[in-house]
Amino acid sequence: MESLLDVTGSGMEEPPMGEAGGRVIVLTGPPGAGKSTVGGLLADRFALSAHLVADAFWHFIRAGYILPYLPEAHRQNEIVTSILADAACGYARGGYSVVYDGIVGPWFLAELREKSAQAGTELHYVVLRPAEATALGRASARTEAHALTDPEPIRALHRQFRDLGPLEPHAVDSDGLTAEETAALVFEGLGRGSYLLR
Repeated sequence: MESLLDVTGSGMEEPPMGEAGGRVIVLTGPPGAGKSTVGGLLADRFALSAHLVADAFWHFIRAGYILPYLPEAHRQNEIVTSILADAACGYARGGYSVVYDGIVGPWFLAELREKSAQAGTELHYVVLRPAEATALGRASARTEAHALTDPEPIRALHRQFRDLGPLEPHAVDSDGLTAEETAALVFEGLGRGSYLLR
């Protein structure tokens, strides 16, 4: 498939897709990493894209909602991430570049890998990892309803992304970068296949 010029007019070409014509880009990291801002900017770089903001899928729960970072939320989180995987792969199967932004630790990747393989779409995994102080400052300053602002869970989630083991090459040190610079860095990495899960 031939690459298209990205819609930002920067002259950078879109990373070519596989035969299936779609890709899912999981953009993750701790609270305050800038996932949603960077995700929107990244999605805007493709001619055909969708931006799935994972937080919204948790807020669809009207009764019985459990704060996702609590241990008792495990089953709820499994259900929501499964629904998100279905949605992301559905768009990708239709030829979209899907930016799925949310807290997706390596422990949630098995189902995504399986569903993307079934859909015949590429799966990329990108971890935005600013310094803890940066993430904590951004997250604790939020004023939106349901926003996680409690420092302890924010620190705990940041720690969970510190050591990715074999997935360490998928981490992006975004500390000190603007959202635009981070989106450009991720876009370039996608072009090199740096974040592709094989």
